[in-house]
Amino acid sequence: MSTLIEKINETLNVIRKKTTKNYEVGIILGTGLGGLVRDISIEHEIDYAGLPHFPLSTVESHQGKLIFGKIGGKDVVAMQGRFHYYEGYSMQQIAYPVRVMKFLGVKTLLVSNACGGMNPLYRRGDIMVIVDHINLLGDNPLIGKNEDELGPRFPDMSEPYSLELIKLAEEVALENKIKIQKGVYVAVPGPNLETKAEYRFLRGIGADVVGMSTIPEDIVANHMGIKVLGFSIITDECFPDSLKPAKVEDIIATAMVAEPKMTLIMKEVIKKL
Repeated sequence: MSTLIEKINETLNVIRKKTTKNYEVGIILGTGLGGLVRDISIEHEIDYAGLPHFPLSTVESHQGKLIFGKIGGKDVVAMQGRFHYYEGYSMQQIAYPVRVMKFLGVKTLLVSNACGGMNPLYRRGDIMVIVDHINLLGDNPLIGKNEDELGPRFPDMSEPYSLELIKLAEEVALENKIKIQKGVYVAVPGPNLETKAEYRFLRGIGADVVGMSTIPEDIVANHMGIKVLGFSIITDECFPDSLKPAKVEDIIATAMVAEPKMTLIMKEVIKKL
């Protein structure tokens, strides 16, 4: 048995002392976006500190709990707080919870993040459904020995975010009169925000928004055959010719204002799965 499988089993052993259910939906909640937990009928919760091999969330607004419960009659497991490359964790550590989710029965993963908007048609507070991504993190969670029992050596990424789920999210947004954008997410290491020249470069290579997360989890989900639906909330406008200093407290405040609309879409998508 590989070391990674052993680690997953050790984490599962702790979780299975709390719950023996299978959870078909996994959720990862980003910066300022932990409010969806209020809509979960919580049955169990475990602090990351109590889970073997889980990193600890060090970022402001990330609670650091694994939540088990129901949304719309579906069994869900949610990460209230995620991990980032800039915190000093490896790509494998960042994506490790997705590995565990797969073994808990997860077939669909919903991810959210706060990001900077570079598309001139986007405005602060907009919600964007991720249709594709560009990985500029400089690393990949699949580097190293491939675990064949988890997924293929060379996983296909022609549909990193499920077209079926994107269509479902569009239908839900339309039904609820919520405006959404669709676009490309680029991830950079951080933790500093980007320069004007970097924003011009990132926009020039085809990105609509920029953030510091999400892609490692998406790659590992695709490696393991989990369908992904991703949402970005645009918390600041990153237009080089009118760029103003961004404050973390403003970013979190914007995320929290836009969050109820994104939460509604996520809830309704889960109900329709």
